[in-house]
Amino acid sequence: MLPFTIPGHKQKANKLDAGLGVVVDRDTPLYGGLDEIKLTHGTLKKAEHLAANAWGADYARFSTGGSTHANQAIILALGQPGQKIAVSRTAHRSVLSALVLADLQPIWMVPDIDEATGFPMGIGLAEVQRALGENPIAILLTEPGYLGTISDLAPVIEAAHAQAVPVIIDAAWGGHFGFAPGIPQHCLQLGADALITSIHKALPGYSASALLLAQGKYLNLARIEQSFETTHTTSPAGAPLASIDATRALLAQRGEELLTQLLANVDAFKARVQSHFDIPIFLNVGDFPVGRFDPVKIVLRANQLGTSGVVIENELIKFGIRVEMADFDTMVFLATLADDADDFDLLGDRLIPILQKLQSTPRESATALSWSVVPQVGASMRSAYFANTEMVAADKAVGRISADLIAPYPPGVAVVAPGEILTEQILEGLATAKAAGVRIAYATDSTLAAYRVIL
Repeated sequence: MLPFTIPGHKQKANKLDAGLGVVVDRDTPLYGGLDEIKLTHGTLKKAEHLAANAWGADYARFSTGGSTHANQAIILALGQPGQKIAVSRTAHRSVLSALVLADLQPIWMVPDIDEATGFPMGIGLAEVQRALGENPIAILLTEPGYLGTISDLAPVIEAAHAQAVPVIIDAAWGGHFGFAPGIPQHCLQLGADALITSIHKALPGYSASALLLAQGKYLNLARIEQSFETTHTTSPAGAPLASIDATRALLAQRGEELLTQLLANVDAFKARVQSHFDIPIFLNVGDFPVGRFDPVKIVLRANQLGTSGVVIENELIKFGIRVEMADFDTMVFLATLADDADDFDLLGDRLIPILQKLQSTPRESATALSWSVVPQVGASMRSAYFANTEMVAADKAVGRISADLIAPYPPGVAVVAPGEILTEQILEGLATAKAAGVRIAYATDSTLAAYRVIL
């Protein structure tokens, strides 16, 4: 083909600069690439239909904007401005941004906290029933959570459907669910109404590739389609789209084989590392009720070793090993289908001596700030977002209403959202997390010396 269309690199930027060509010349657009400019062949629609069938959904869309875009699209398709939606407080930042855009009022649901570990265990049925008492237009949960824990979804979905309330699951970290024995079912298999997942997180898709799946009984699919198109780029990159289709095919053809092997590799790795220590240092499936933990999630409890996850992370970086998340008490290693036995052997070779060197007296786990804050609302999120603001020193900020969403990242779970009151717990907790080496994201002043508040 001789394209006189976008993208401007024409897949021959190497003629201009070799380095630039390496980056962009394999980029294939949807329009005039994977399909004709007029989408004559319906390539994307065919692929989305295959995905809907694979996950047992009525509707599927591929996104090149990550689960962020898919979350925003489906939330914009719900209800009318001013209505209420029940939302897990462990929701990703993209959910809160969508609430601002849609002018929906959150009914926050806080997770049950495991006393032994301080980790969130998911949203309990009693908390969902409390929220349902306020007549929300939908229930939105984040499953699995960042640490791999999962709510008891079946009774939650049953309770919501008894009131004809749809259940939407941000399953960004659970794209591999439902495709092999020993792996939890995905939420549509349990009766949920929508599933959003990142194909680039637990699955081997292109960065920012995501999948939105929905059922039409309690959701308006035509409105979801409108919202999806409203919020998506009109020039989607072909590689992320193609990677979603290829990942779907991989799961359909070899998902059980590959996931079973991954599970075996993860179990062998954890057993090998654990054999060097007398105290349990990993979260395991047996620590939770059946189906309530992602068995391929590797969560190291640094507090059990009397050290810090951030310190361990810094030691691993010296060997070129990166981890998904590290805070004072915890580390998360993301294992996917792309990791083989040699990768886990190398990780173990590097990790074991580091842990042995750093091991000290175990300490109790403190519930992370992201899971423990109960928000105090001073203004609606939307009004705070558009309000006039000022910066105030941290020592003058207690009691003021935040104009920023502020979150330790990862996991990107809001400690405070626009419209919420800055409390002493929040200010001290953020300062402590930053001092421990955790990145604090989205604050106007990243040093936390001052906070942006509404006038």
